[in-house]
Amino acid sequence: MRRRVVFALLGCAAAWPLGVSGQQHPPMGVPAGGTHHPVIGFLYAVLGAEYGFRRGLSELGFFEGTNVAIDYRSSMGQLDRLPAMASDLAKRNVTVIICFDNDIATQAAMAATKSIPIVFTTGGDPVRLGFVASLNRPGANATGVTTFGQELLPKRLELVREALPTASKIALLVNPNSPTTSQVEVEHAQGAARSLGLEMVVVRARSAEEIEDALSTAAEQRADAILVASEPFLSSRQEYVAILARRFGLPSFSFDRTAVVAGQMLSYAPNVDDLYHLAGVYAGRILKGEKPAELPVLQPTKFALTVNLRTAKAIGLTIPPMLLARADEVIE
Repeated sequence: MRRRVVFALLGCAAAWPLGVSGQQHPPMGVPAGGTHHPVIGFLYAVLGAEYGFRRGLSELGFFEGTNVAIDYRSSMGQLDRLPAMASDLAKRNVTVIICFDNDIATQAAMAATKSIPIVFTTGGDPVRLGFVASLNRPGANATGVTTFGQELLPKRLELVREALPTASKIALLVNPNSPTTSQVEVEHAQGAARSLGLEMVVVRARSAEEIEDALSTAAEQRADAILVASEPFLSSRQEYVAILARRFGLPSFSFDRTAVVAGQMLSYAPNVDDLYHLAGVYAGRILKGEKPAELPVLQPTKFALTVNLRTAKAIGLTIPPMLLARADEVIE
């Protein structure tokens, strides 16, 4: 596997798109007095890299600021702001709405419009979440990409066992208010743990204060590691979770590479740019006239193992050499 070693994070603020704070700005590429270009509405809870999306869009002949405009709306982690942002995008009658890595954003967009096409990325089951009627024929105005995060749980738990050969108890951190983290998925995780001879305890947090309490509980119950569920609230608190995990001496395993960049210890996840690329391709196809109801929900085929060696050393853990050698990216 290709391996990259990351030594430092450069300031990413310069790369943030215009309008991400949720303020009402004309989308990039829209001249004064309006434009005849189609407008894509971006709706997300936290900032992310959109390079993959633009790459997919360009493959269909659409270029931001040239023949398409993008109106960015980020709630900056404040999930309760998403419904109003979705409603505003719908009132502006944008051509398509993109909801990245946030099921609450997708739910808000679907509540705001039944006619504007929506392209989502999700870690959950879009049928169970009510986004689509079926994976092959979505049937309404939404389609997108799913990673089916629960199906990757056995692989992630195998990596926990490989990184921590003597581990016997794993804590799973979930948000009980999340539409993604259902009791069914918790039971699925517990079953996967049992199959590997691991005991799993579930700790819950729906606020920053509860995150600290949850990790403290995991430590008190002598958990050997913390597995962080993939859902919007916890994704918006990745660095905070990483800080607390280090404080309590808990190796942290995530569903998201960006969490490892933020300081958590290890992730096995799809390449985010690939997910965004698939979403960009679908946005381009919709701009060319295809209907989301007829575009099957896609699933990624590429996954990457990311290890934060600096975090492992901070809690006194040595990553097994064979596991480290297989990593696609090592942060040190």
